[in-house]
Amino acid sequence: MNNEKETYLTFVLGQDVFAVNVKNVLEVLEKQQITKVPKAPEHILGIINFRGEILPVVDTNLKFNRNGTSEEHQNIMIVYILGQSDHFFSIAGTADGVKDVIEIGQEEIKPVPEMGLSYDARFIVGVIKRDEKFILLIQPEKVFSVSDTEIAIQVEAVNQ
Repeated sequence: MNNEKETYLTFVLGQDVFAVNVKNVLEVLEKQQITKVPKAPEHILGIINFRGEILPVVDTNLKFNRNGTSEEHQNIMIVYILGQSDHFFSIAGTADGVKDVIEIGQEEIKPVPEMGLSYDARFIVGVIKRDEKFILLIQPEKVFSVSDTEIAIQVEAVNQ
């Protein structure tokens, strides 16, 4: 049995708690000025300046088929580092709040039943139970789709 644990950042969207492997997280940001981009898809809130680079900001609630992130919560963002084969890029996603950094053993992760999910089950790689609550583990490469990736790559080209 594999007892190796991995580290995850937990965050909140609405009433649900999600977790993402910290290897995909660059930073958690608060109070960032979002610049709107004309003709961007609805789930792209705009762009931010992150360490001198321009990053697209995705409304994670909209990606999960929920009501959009409220103005008061748009200032909480997780900056993800994602890869496509040998190409890596960064993208920011909103969260209603960030909770903890936790260790999760592979044996704790259970498959997610697709019934009742209002969002794409491909986003979720598993579920764990902690303190009588369920935490859904996301796969950020699936959450932030190819079109988000293309937008991020186009924005990255502007940074070059």
